Amino acid sequence: MADETDEDAARRHKEKMAKRKAVQDAEVASKTIREKGLLIVHTGPGKGKSTAAFGLIMRALGHDWPIGVVQFIKGAWSTGERKALERFPDLVRWYSMGEGFTWETQDRARDVAAAEAAWMKVNELMADPAIRLLVLDELNIALRYDYLSLAAVVETLKNRRPDLHIVVTGRNAKPELIEAADLVTEMSLVKHHFAAGVKAQEGIEF
Repeated sequence: MADETDEDAARRHKEKMAKRKAVQDAEVASKTIREKGLLIVHTGPGKGKSTAAFGLIMRALGHDWPIGVVQFIKGAWSTGERKALERFPDLVRWYSMGEGFTWETQDRARDVAAAEAAWMKVNELMADPAIRLLVLDELNIALRYDYLSLAAVVETLKNRRPDLHIVVTGRNAKPELIEAADLVTEMSLVKHHFAAGVKAQEGIEF
């Protein structure tokens, strides 16, 4: 509107935002469940699945939540997130239990044994009533390669205690896990510096 004054524009904006607020307030008011332990899945071909999970850990730490991390597939190499979270030994229990990616180990029996040991640790942490948030990093990869029983894993996660939040990361999340989840985010790949020849960098990839 060429002839619209600043005052008119401000009034129109205020009216528009008032209508939007009314809709938003009504939407919020319609939600009746105050608290629920969520099963969250981060999947997809894009970068950021584990990064998002560790970001959620930082938020939870701000509320003094006890947290568990179990890493499938990934070995015990040094990463920035692990170094940072080791500064909270009273709140964070971290277990890197992988043997490396399958193309590195080239030993299925070893990979299966590592995944089974990691899953036992998951069950131990799930049984601890103090843990509020549990991150199962790259569990989707273990399920993709059938290192664990998909049905058993999904059933266990579905039967978690009501106040426990669980985050599962990794590409190619199984449809059964997606169906069981409360929140699923798929990271899409738009552009990645690796394709241009840039190697993994400290502080960005690890």
